[in-house]
Amino acid sequence: PIGVKDNEISKKNLTFVEILSLKLSSMGNSVKRVLFVNSEITPYLPESEIANIGRYLPQGIQERKKEIRSFMPRYGCINERKNQLHEVIRLSGMNIVINDVDRPLVIKVASISSARMQVYFIDNEDYFHRKSVYCDEKGEFFKDNGERAIFFARGVLETVKKLRWAPDIIHCQGWISQILPIYLKKAYIDDPIFSNSKVVLSVYDDTPATFPEDFKDRIAFGAVTGKDLEKLSEPTGINLAKMAADYSDGIILGSANVDEEIVRYCTESGLPVLPYKAESMEDGSYIEDYNSFYDSL
Repeated sequence: PIGVKDNEISKKNLTFVEILSLKLSSMGNSVKRVLFVNSEITPYLPESEIANIGRYLPQGIQERKKEIRSFMPRYGCINERKNQLHEVIRLSGMNIVINDVDRPLVIKVASISSARMQVYFIDNEDYFHRKSVYCDEKGEFFKDNGERAIFFARGVLETVKKLRWAPDIIHCQGWISQILPIYLKKAYIDDPIFSNSKVVLSVYDDTPATFPEDFKDRIAFGAVTGKDLEKLSEPTGINLAKMAADYSDGIILGSANVDEEIVRYCTESGLPVLPYKAESMEDGSYIEDYNSFYDSL
């Protein structure tokens, strides 16, 4: 944070709102660009708590004079013709290697005209052309969901590099975005595009139960080594969320029913935490709360 030093604040018994007010008054609005990394956005997926925030939060932040970019996976259940998705040739054409296999990265884009907002989609035939989101027809969690999350995180970061668009805040929403924080802070830390980027992590009640035993090994990339991934020696969704929190700069409790172990870990982390407020979700004022939270980091 700029202006008010944390060691000065720590000497006073201040609430989060008072700290926020101090920092904002001292630094002004320093956040200009916000990158949203979403697991779901309506109307591309059915309405849900996460999908609605993915749709309306970027619009609200854009209306508050910040530049935004918004990403999500191109799940196979998304109707490309109905939603007018088209491939962005100049951004596509890269390959991402996962488990020693080259996977083509395809970038598609669509517009939500009522919001004057574009959405970028991370696509790959092997990972995202099945007709359901995370589970098969029997309700079983896809065995390669961990790899899909790896591909999504690296795909977003590589695409943003290609756009040459430097975000001040990267807001990760939903479990499939939770590998991005460690990649940003370890594998992409020296890239000038991300040199000033702060990570905000929203946690929800979408935590998967478990991943395959080799999940940790498949995440390793660049400067990200097995030592950095020790939390995933037990490859659970709870441990993935904890690892994401370790590499974030601020945390938002995005729903009322976040796993208690995750809430406890986040609140004891020493990081700024924005609590869940049902009334602000209902009346839309959470957008102003989130905007102020970005500016405070």
